[in-house]
Formats: sequence, structure tokens, C-alpha cells
Amino acid sequence: FIPVNCGAIPRELLESELFGHRKGSFTGAISDRKGRFELANGGTLFLDEIGDMSMDLQVKLLRVLQEREIDPVGSQHGIPIDVRVVAATHKNIETLIQQGDFREDLYYRLNVFPLDTIALAERPDDITVLAQSMLRRHTAKGKNVPLLTREACTALSQHSWPGNVRELENVMQRALVLQDDGFVRPENIMITVRSGALLPAQAA
Repeated sequence: FIPVNCGAIPRELLESELFGHRKGSFTGAISDRKGRFELANGGTLFLDEIGDMSMDLQVKLLRVLQEREIDPVGSQHGIPIDVRVVAATHKNIETLIQQGDFREDLYYRLNVFPLDTIALAERPDDITVLAQSMLRRHTAKGKNVPLLTREACTALSQHSWPGNVRELENVMQRALVLQDDGFVRPENIMITVRSGALLPAQAA
């Protein structure tokens, strides 16, 4: 399983990152380098934030998906690959297609088995379970894992969570720092509001 965040890698480097390159193919290419497709051969390649991929690279990706062969930068020979591709984005792909920022043929090539993830605010029963799991994961080894009080669980379930699971994880990491008696209370749950300020969550 090889993950790639398409939005975090500069556009001019993403092609080499995905397909690899040959020594001397560009300034700084001092040796051959395998790309993520080749590293994932026989497994799964996860393309996160694919909505941020440039149009010219979308064309090359479409060809790879159709031909099942990659062309490393600077190479004259293709390399056959057998890779399952999973793609994700927070953007509305259909809107990007209408705006001319995403290729429709690539969308249909990728859209074999679509999965829509439900926003965290729409599954409140999961919030407490996820929050306690995050506390366990971030508690230092050998330390007791703090427990969420009933009031803290209520406060968590009432928040809208615009940042979804990533926001919840940040909040739990802050709560670990702020609690001091083994219990996470509403006053330990600092929520980021639009102004950028941190405010304590309130339980009804």
C-alpha cells in the first residue's frame, strides 16, 4: 500500500514522484529512482487529493490506467505495472469537470466503485468511540489513558466538526495536554472557531 498526497507535492515534481525517473533526465536526477506506481506494483496506490492534480498530469495518469504501463521521466521504455488505484478528494469532481479543471474521461476511468464518506457530524454515535481511541493512540507508553467524562462526550457530539476526523484528532491531542487528573472534561476540549481562536466546548 503506497499513499501519495497529490496536493502536497509540487506539480513539477509529481510526475517523477508517480512514475519515477532515469539518471540525468533533469537537473538533480543523479540516479535512477522508482516512482510510486512501480513501488506499488502488485499492490495498491492511494492517490489522495487527486482533485489538485494538474491537467497535463491527468492525461498521463489516464494513459497509465488504460495501458497499465508507466514511462519514467527520461526513459525510452515503458514498464508494465499491475496496481489497484484508490483515489480520494475533498473537492466536488463534477464541479471541476464543468469548470474544465478535471478530465471527464479520467473521472469515469477512476469511478469504478465510488465511496462517499459520511461527515463526522452526521454520525454522532462514532464520535466518542473515535475520540477515546485517539486518546489511547496519543497517550505516552506506560501512562494511563485519560477517560472522557459524560459531559465531555456530550460536548463532542454537539460540535459540527467541519474538519471531520482530522479536527477531532487535533482536539484530542490538545485535551491530552490540558487534562491533569486522568479525565477529559468539556473545559479540556478546546475547539477552533472561525476567527482562529480556541474556545472550550460546552456541554448542554
